[in-house]
Amino acid sequence: MTRIMTYNVHRCVGTDGRLDVGRVAEVIARQRPDIVALQEVDVGRARTRHVDQAHELAHRLDMAFHFNAALTIEEERYGDAILTRLPERRVKSAPLPGHPGHRAFRALEPRGALWLAISIGGQELQVINTHLGLVPAEQAAQAAALAGHDWLGHPDCKAPTVLVGDLNAVLGSRALRRLLARLQDARALARPGGASGLLATFPSRMPLAPIDHILVSPGVVVRGLSVPRDRLTALASDHAPLVMDFDLPPA
Repeated sequence: MTRIMTYNVHRCVGTDGRLDVGRVAEVIARQRPDIVALQEVDVGRARTRHVDQAHELAHRLDMAFHFNAALTIEEERYGDAILTRLPERRVKSAPLPGHPGHRAFRALEPRGALWLAISIGGQELQVINTHLGLVPAEQAAQAAALAGHDWLGHPDCKAPTVLVGDLNAVLGSRALRRLLARLQDARALARPGGASGLLATFPSRMPLAPIDHILVSPGVVVRGLSVPRDRLTALASDHAPLVMDFDLPPA
């Protein structure tokens, strides 16, 4: 069995306003994931003391890492990362489209996605990590891009596939419906017929909204899905992590 976690770390600034990379690393370490997808990671930014958070978290967790900058301002970068102890290779990292409307929306935060192929038991699992925008039309455009020929529809993106991240979208949203045309919701697979809202991840102190997601291709067998909740997760970030245990079908 393999464990994957998706976690918006809020640049390692907790709900108490304190910057603490070690605290975020401890949240992750307690869950013992094999693969970790992180969003809102700062690299070399003045606001977080110029720390390369992707490198520092990977070092503390003894994992390899890949980082994709959705935003670059001179030497400062901000974006998403994937960490793992498993054999991996980077397939792609690229920006996602912004809001399709008026130029006033150009001020919205840029978004991107990162795709790794990770070897598990002789098979390659395609893992795509992303962080979608806040505006529904923006989310829908980004979800359409991810569902298209450059990502999920790419010939190299063969099952088994997992798409994870902070989608900023609740169940039933246009963006999530677009992605679920290609993938399955791990919440529904873990709790068939149940209340998936119980696996809310935001805000971390009292989660009410299931906006962090794990979507899987057919053949990925979901063995368990959980949102760790304790004092540490309530403090370390404004999101709680979402953790999935899964198996792959025999090669």
